[in-house]
Amino acid sequence: MVKVNGIETAAAGKSIRMLVEDGGYRCDHVAVERNEEIVPKTQYDTTIAQEGDVIEIVQFMGGGQ
Repeated sequence: MVKVNGIETAAAGKSIRMLVEDGGYRCDHVAVERNEEIVPKTQYDTTIAQEGDVIEIVQFMGGGQ
């Protein structure tokens, strides 16, 4: 199992890009951390989730005053 944003899921074998898109996010609007290390956007297609990984997908939000 892979933990994605705190939820255990059967995501092993999927690329970071697939995980981002499966979550309904746009790759150009997120930052991704895998096992406490930032994944560069240039590696979203080639970085593959492995059993036991912890993935955090953070979406950028605009706003403020």
